[in-house]
Amino acid sequence: MHLGFSFMNTPFDPPVVELAKALEERGYESLWTGEHSHIPVELKTPYPGGGELPEPYKCMQDPYVALTAAAAVTTTLKLGTGIALLIERDVFSQAKTISTLDRFSSGRLMIGTGVGWNEEGFNNVSSLPWNKRYGILRETVGALRNLWTDDEAEFHGDYIDFDPVWCNPKPVQTGGPPIVFGAMGPLGLKHTAEWADGWMPIDLMFGDNIAGGIEKFRDRVKAAGRRPEDVEITLQTLVTPDLDT
Repeated sequence: MHLGFSFMNTPFDPPVVELAKALEERGYESLWTGEHSHIPVELKTPYPGGGELPEPYKCMQDPYVALTAAAAVTTTLKLGTGIALLIERDVFSQAKTISTLDRFSSGRLMIGTGVGWNEEGFNNVSSLPWNKRYGILRETVGALRNLWTDDEAEFHGDYIDFDPVWCNPKPVQTGGPPIVFGAMGPLGLKHTAEWADGWMPIDLMFGDNIAGGIEKFRDRVKAAGRRPEDVEITLQTLVTPDLDT
């Protein structure tokens, strides 16, 4: 088992450079941060955590810039997006940003992703249908993997379609950084079992039976024709700081 640390990456959090150095010095495996480029003022989609949207969501800094800063002051700490909204960014610039960061970090990057929960935010940046977001993400990941692998990469899907292009340099990690899916619902778990390199659930989804929930997921992976050991599990645990933590 390894320990990682996830933070909101706002101007009010500890500076990422100092945080990354402190985590590496203390033997942490990884540092994770998420992404919201914007939050619509007229937000109709309910916040998944219940109640009002927490203020930090309104001022999250760019995850790739933050992780680049962290990479510059560490040598072993793994760096992850948790989660990046891949379906809200252009696939070509995203492929280049991720491959560049993987090279700058000497192959320490992991891409945690998901379909998001904010329909209004998605609609602000995409003309694609919100109710097809799982298919869009699957194609986005497929296109990224092609761009990270093939000299003359192309992709032809229902939502993403392009003829052969050059997109270099490639990431340090063969095939690109591992894609870790932060999914909780049945459809998300199905997609995770079929094509993700890892799964990043939140502990609250399991109630008091984390082991049972993980075992059910591994059964899904087997049913998809894959080996459970090929899909790494990163469990997110929510902690409220106090004198003991």
